[in-house]
Amino acid sequence: MQMLIKVVISVSVIVLATALARRFPLLAGLIGVMPLTGALVLVWVYLENGGDPQIMQSFAKGAFWGILPTLLFFFVAFLCLKKGCSLPEVLAAGFAAWTAAAFLHQWLLK
Repeated sequence: MQMLIKVVISVSVIVLATALARRFPLLAGLIGVMPLTGALVLVWVYLENGGDPQIMQSFAKGAFWGILPTLLFFFVAFLCLKKGCSLPEVLAAGFAAWTAAAFLHQWLLK
């Protein structure tokens, strides 16, 4: 049951953002990257680990510094879209940049 609640809440946020994107693309973008996702995961991690402070602190640290690879993903996507790249090219370039930054993230935080 807990997994179903997680899925319903998560999917609802995605559906809301995509529904708003036609009329309010800037608002949809904000909703797509808002801390709600991180907050939801923080709640799930808390509940599943009995509020273990070490796990919570590690999660928060990883999320905080994980913002940088995500920013890089969207920056590369923005540049590619500005150049007129196709969606597959945008996603490939964005995820390549994110993956490189994510490996750096994991290496630096060890």
